[in-house]
Amino acid sequence: MMRYKTLLRLAASVCALAGVVASGLAHADGEYKGYTLRVKLIGGVQYEALYTRIPLWEKQTGAKVEIVSRKSHFELDRELKQDIASGHVDYCVSSNHTNFSAQYPIFRDLKGLFPASYLAAFSPSLLKQSEIKGHLVQIPRSVDIEALYYNKAAYADPANQSAYHKQFGEPLAPPKNYAEFTQQAKFFTKAPNFYGTQFPGKDEAITGTFYSLLIANGGQLLDGKNRPAFNSPVGVKTLNWFVDLYKAGAVPKGVPSYVWDDLGNNFAAGKVALDLDWPGFASFYNDPKTSKLAGNVGVVPAPLGIANKRPGWSGSHSFSITKTCDRPEVAASFIQFLTSFDSQMVEARLGTIPSRVDAQQAVVKEFEAKQDAYMAHAISVFSTAAQQDAFTPPRIQQWDEISNALWPELQKALIGDKSSQQALDDAAKKVSDIMQDASN
Repeated sequence: MMRYKTLLRLAASVCALAGVVASGLAHADGEYKGYTLRVKLIGGVQYEALYTRIPLWEKQTGAKVEIVSRKSHFELDRELKQDIASGHVDYCVSSNHTNFSAQYPIFRDLKGLFPASYLAAFSPSLLKQSEIKGHLVQIPRSVDIEALYYNKAAYADPANQSAYHKQFGEPLAPPKNYAEFTQQAKFFTKAPNFYGTQFPGKDEAITGTFYSLLIANGGQLLDGKNRPAFNSPVGVKTLNWFVDLYKAGAVPKGVPSYVWDDLGNNFAAGKVALDLDWPGFASFYNDPKTSKLAGNVGVVPAPLGIANKRPGWSGSHSFSITKTCDRPEVAASFIQFLTSFDSQMVEARLGTIPSRVDAQQAVVKEFEAKQDAYMAHAISVFSTAAQQDAFTPPRIQQWDEISNALWPELQKALIGDKSSQQALDDAAKKVSDIMQDASN
C-alpha cells in the first residue's frame, strides 16, 4: 500500500510538472522562492496589459519581480546607454528592440537557456532578426509595422462627402496613395479643434517615419557602402511632405515634440482624421473606456509612396537578459512566461501582432468566432503588411547614432529653421563622420 501511494504521489508530481511546462513555464512551482528578479520594462498604453500577468508568474515560481524602470522606449534607450557607460547593470531582464539591439553589449546569448520546442513556436525570420553576430540576444515579443487608422465618422459625414466631391470630383474614401493622403489631410483640417493627420516630430520616431516614407518614395537612407544617401532629390521631396503639412497647419502645432503616445491619445480623443500608427493601438482606439472614436475606427493599408511601395518600417519589441544576471535561468523563465501562448494572446486581443505563429493564427479565429469584425480586420491588415511590406532599419551598431544625428535636422526643417536640403545635407555630413569613425 505504501509503495502504491508513493507511485501515486510520483505520478501526480509528473502530471503537475507537465502542466507547468505546457503553460510555458519550464520549472516546478515555487522553485525560485525568495529570489527577487530586477527588470526594466518598456511602458506605455499598448504595453501595460501584458504586465498584469506578472503576479501569476510570481505565484507559480515563488519569485518576486522588482520593476526598476518602466519608461517609453526612447527614455529606456537613454537609460540603458547610461548603464553601459557607468558599468552599473544591476538587473537581469530588460525590454529591447531588434532595431536597437546591436548597440547594447550588456545582453547575453540566450542559446541554451530556452527549450527548442519553445523557440519553434516563433517565426524563424523573427528569431534570425533577434540575433547579433550569430548570438540570440533577445526573444521577440511582438511585431510592429504601421497601417492607416481613419476616423470613420469624418468620412461618413454627408457634408464632408458633398464638399470633397465638389472640390475634387471624386468620392471621399481612405487614401490609396500619399497624394490623396495630403489632399485629404488639408481638406479635413479645422484647426484648432480637428486636424487632417499627425506624425511624430522627435527622437527615433521621426527618423523612422521619414526613413519609411523615403523607401516608399524609392529613396535610400544609406548606400551599399553605408554612406548617407538620404540627402538626394527623393530625400528632399520626402522631407518636404512633412514640412508642407506642418506649414499648412494640417497637423497639430505640438507635432515637433510628439512621440507615439501623443499620437495615440490625440486620435483616441477624436481630434484627427488620419493616423499612421502601430497595431498595439487597435483595441485602445476602439474601446469606449479609452477612446471617443469607439465604433468609428477604420483600418486600411498604409498609402503607396511615389515608387508604388508602402512605408513598412518594422521591427520587434523583445526581452533580453543581462550578462551580469546572477540567475539567468530565472530570467529565462520570466521571459518564457511573458512570451508564452497565453501571454501573447493577451496582447494579440488588443491588436498587437504576436511573434508566435500559433498565437497569430489563434487570435484571428477568436475574433472571427466572436464576430468582432473590427479586430479581425485590423489584425488581418497589420499581418498582411508584416508579410508583404516590412523592412528594418540598417541593422548596424551605429543606427542609433545615425538617428540621433538625423532627427534634430529633420525637426529644424519642420519648424522652418533650415530648408529641407540644408537640413539633410547637414545630417548627411554628421552621418558620414559617424560611419567614417566606425570604419577606423
